[in-house]
Amino acid sequence: MTNLPKGLIVSCQAPVDSPLHDPYIIAAMAQASVNNGAVAVRIDTPNHIQAVRQKVQVPIIGLWKQVIAGSDVYITPQFHHAVAVAQAGADIIAIDATTRNRPGNEKLPDIINSIHQQLGKPVMADVDTYAAAKLAVEAGADIVGTTLFGYTAETKNFAPPGWNVLTQIVDTLDVFTICEGGISSPEMAKKALDLGADAVVVGTAITGIDLLVKAYQAIIDN
Repeated sequence: MTNLPKGLIVSCQAPVDSPLHDPYIIAAMAQASVNNGAVAVRIDTPNHIQAVRQKVQVPIIGLWKQVIAGSDVYITPQFHHAVAVAQAGADIIAIDATTRNRPGNEKLPDIINSIHQQLGKPVMADVDTYAAAKLAVEAGADIVGTTLFGYTAETKNFAPPGWNVLTQIVDTLDVFTICEGGISSPEMAKKALDLGADAVVVGTAITGIDLLVKAYQAIIDN
């Protein structure tokens, strides 16, 4: 069901307290990325997706980060968030597909099925472990990404990229696989593809001005 090309996907996002967190600026980042070869972009929040849709023709992987009390799931946590992402113009809906409890007790197979049936969109399952990836594929996910490796209680002692998780997914699951998280150089992106990923998402290393400047300053100040 996926129409996603293989190659480099750029995540164009910014912290909410950053001057870069503006639909026009996010759209400019996306356009610059596509102009220089990105095959797709990954965008958070409906208004940013809408702005990007007006500037690029490549596939948009859309999501909506929402913090909801009582649940650690924050990437498009509920179906109504997926609806808003789809209506804004996303081609693919990214959702948290870890085994953590979803808000409202929505079940992963149900939200994936609803996105397929009611929205007609492919689903990218953001996972943290191989077990979660396997369950997501069984639930009908079209794409699996290693996005949440290192960011859940189960994987917090590990630093992304999740090379081992990526290799397990590539070797045993029949699914379009994306390596995402911790890719900080062109060489690392190439390694992900060499290990069998169909595509690789790079975010902070390309678009994360706030975090990059902080990193430089932390070294310079010491």
